[in-house]
Amino acid sequence: MPIVETVAKNVLKEASSNDKGRSAELVIHDGPLRQTVLGLTSGQVLAEHNSPPAASMYLLQGRVRVTGQDQSEVVAGEIVVLTHVRHGVEALEDSVFLLTTVTSQAGDSYGNSPNHEQHA
Repeated sequence: MPIVETVAKNVLKEASSNDKGRSAELVIHDGPLRQTVLGLTSGQVLAEHNSPPAASMYLLQGRVRVTGQDQSEVVAGEIVVLTHVRHGVEALEDSVFLLTTVTSQAGDSYGNSPNHEQHA
């Protein structure tokens, strides 16, 4: 069972030494459920992309701006629902978040689609 705080430290350390300034580790993959810890260094951007059938972002550390239809600033300890919204994420400071997604619904093949965009 992964310790999220430990994963968060490792992901941010890896992001800091990575040319792209980002890193991710999948911590839970159970059927359509995915939980991924993502780290972004200050100034890095995840380009705008479509969300899966259900998604949320829980900010563990730092401060980010969620862009798209509406823009909002998210700080550590806040959770944002990203379901059915095209969005991007910009790190306003070194940040780590837990992304929870459900990649398919009954009768849906979203999680197996070759067009599904990865976040990191």
